[in-house]
Amino acid sequence: MTEKTGATVYKCKSCGMVTTEKGHLCSPQEVKKAYTCEYCGITVSNPRHVCKPKVAKLNYVCDGCGRVAVAQTELCRPVEIKK
Repeated sequence: MTEKTGATVYKCKSCGMVTTEKGHLCSPQEVKKAYTCEYCGITVSNPRHVCKPKVAKLNYVCDGCGRVAVAQTELCRPVEIKK
Protein backbone atom coordinates (compact mmCIF):
# COMPACT_ATOMS: atom_id res chain seq x y z
CA MET A 1 0.00 0.00 0.00
CA THR A 2 0.93 3.63 -0.09
CA GLU A 3 0.88 6.17 2.69
CA LYS A 4 0.20 9.90 2.40
CA THR A 5 3.23 12.17 2.78
CA GLY A 6 3.36 15.53 4.55
CA ALA A 7 6.02 17.16 2.33
CA THR A 8 5.28 19.40 -0.65
CA VAL A 9 5.65 17.31 -3.79
CA TYR A 10 6.14 18.46 -7.38
CA LYS A 11 5.51 16.66 -10.67
CA CYS A 12 7.14 17.65 -13.96
CA LYS A 13 4.52 18.70 -16.49
CA SER A 14 6.81 17.51 -19.33
CA CYS A 15 8.20 14.12 -18.24
CA GLY A 16 6.01 13.15 -15.26
CA MET A 17 8.91 12.77 -12.77
CA VAL A 18 7.89 13.34 -9.13
CA THR A 19 10.17 14.91 -6.48
CA THR A 20 10.12 17.03 -3.33
CA GLU A 21 12.66 19.47 -4.80
CA LYS A 22 11.14 21.88 -7.30
CA GLY A 23 14.52 22.87 -8.81
CA HIS A 24 15.12 19.38 -10.24
CA LEU A 25 12.23 19.65 -12.72
CA CYS A 26 11.97 21.55 -16.00
CA SER A 27 8.25 22.37 -15.59
CA PRO A 28 7.25 21.77 -11.93
CA GLN A 29 3.60 21.59 -10.87
CA GLU A 30 2.65 21.17 -7.20
CA VAL A 31 0.87 17.87 -6.50
CA LYS A 32 -2.06 18.21 -4.09
CA LYS A 33 -1.80 14.63 -2.78
CA ALA A 34 1.39 12.59 -2.66
CA TYR A 35 2.05 9.07 -1.45
CA THR A 36 5.17 7.10 -0.56
CA CYS A 37 5.22 3.51 -1.79
CA GLU A 38 5.99 1.11 1.07
CA TYR A 39 7.50 -1.39 -1.38
CA CYS A 40 9.95 0.75 -3.40
CA GLY A 41 10.07 3.99 -1.37
CA ILE A 42 9.44 6.46 -4.20
CA THR A 43 6.96 9.33 -3.90
CA VAL A 44 4.06 9.14 -6.34
CA SER A 45 0.87 11.08 -7.03
CA ASN A 46 -1.18 7.96 -7.80
CA PRO A 47 -2.24 5.88 -4.74
CA ARG A 48 -2.71 2.87 -7.09
CA HIS A 49 1.00 2.90 -8.03
CA VAL A 50 2.38 -0.54 -8.97
CA CYS A 51 6.11 -1.33 -8.92
CA LYS A 52 8.25 -4.46 -9.45
CA PRO A 53 8.82 -5.08 -5.70
CA LYS A 54 5.05 -4.97 -5.08
CA VAL A 55 4.23 -7.23 -8.05
CA ALA A 56 6.75 -9.79 -6.73
CA LYS A 57 4.85 -9.92 -3.42
CA LEU A 58 1.35 -10.32 -4.89
CA ASN A 59 0.28 -13.75 -3.68
CA TYR A 60 -3.52 -13.83 -3.99
CA VAL A 61 -6.25 -13.11 -6.52
CA CYS A 62 -9.96 -12.65 -5.74
CA ASP A 63 -12.03 -15.43 -7.31
CA GLY A 64 -14.94 -12.99 -7.60
CA CYS A 65 -13.55 -9.75 -9.05
CA GLY A 66 -9.97 -10.57 -10.13
CA ARG A 67 -8.30 -8.05 -7.83
CA VAL A 68 -4.79 -9.07 -6.69
CA ALA A 69 -3.32 -8.57 -3.21
CA VAL A 70 -0.36 -9.33 -0.97
CA ALA A 71 -2.48 -10.73 1.89
CA GLN A 72 -5.59 -12.94 1.94
CA THR A 73 -7.32 -10.49 4.28
CA GLU A 74 -7.40 -7.83 1.53
CA LEU A 75 -9.75 -9.92 -0.65
CA CYS A 76 -13.26 -11.32 -0.20
CA ARG A 77 -12.62 -14.65 -2.03
CA PRO A 78 -8.82 -15.16 -2.06
CA VAL A 79 -7.15 -17.84 -4.15
CA GLU A 80 -3.38 -18.32 -3.97
CA ILE A 81 -1.44 -17.43 -7.14
CA LYS A 82 0.78 -20.33 -8.17
CA LYS A 83 4.27 -19.12 -9.08
